[in-house]
Amino acid sequence: MTTPTPPVRDPETRGLRLVAVLLALTVVSGLIDAVSFLGLGRVFTANVTGSVVILGFAAAGVPGFSVRHAVMSLVCFLLGAVTGGRVTGRYGRGSRRRAARLALAVEAVLVGVAAAVAFARPDTTGTRDALIVLTAFAMGLRTATVRSFRVPDLITTTVVTMTLTGLASESRLGDATQHRTLRRAASVFAMAGGACLGAWLVLHHGLGTPLLLAALASGALAVAASGRE
Repeated sequence: MTTPTPPVRDPETRGLRLVAVLLALTVVSGLIDAVSFLGLGRVFTANVTGSVVILGFAAAGVPGFSVRHAVMSLVCFLLGAVTGGRVTGRYGRGSRRRAARLALAVEAVLVGVAAAVAFARPDTTGTRDALIVLTAFAMGLRTATVRSFRVPDLITTTVVTMTLTGLASESRLGDATQHRTLRRAASVFAMAGGACLGAWLVLHHGLGTPLLLAALASGALAVAASGRE
């Protein structure tokens, strides 16, 4: 009598669901943008839509905004996005779990290096430039990877404009369809909560602490992420 072969568990299902991972990453985005806007010269390295607007302000000569920082943020984010596209194209075909873990591991390393730089040489021009380069590249890589997953209402973890639009347009005051309201609301609160926590940490503990927290969170999510939505 033959012993029945136990079913093989799909490796994609092992770990934390992508929805939870992406919501946690949205919190990390809030942390990163708190650091970049409050500590790196009024620039965004996660929500780079803001950097496009800031570039316009700086080009018009508005005091307190830097063309150099805005361009640096945009260029490094785009380079990260190009890298993310190549990573998912080469290593992520058929496996969202592998793509997520690889991208988040790289993000954790880059943001961890940024934290180390912030602790070692706080408040210098070179430090600010290095942090913009490292965090913008990391956020571009992650955003490109997350975009390839096509998880509804979490297509990106760095911008919530379309999420808010969906919440309003499909609410009872809109077309009343109310699709994925809880997920959308959670995404908005995650971004706001991360920004609030990041701002508090920047004000009271400097730039290194929120960056270290962001790196640790990304590293933990790299280990825990699954490929299932």
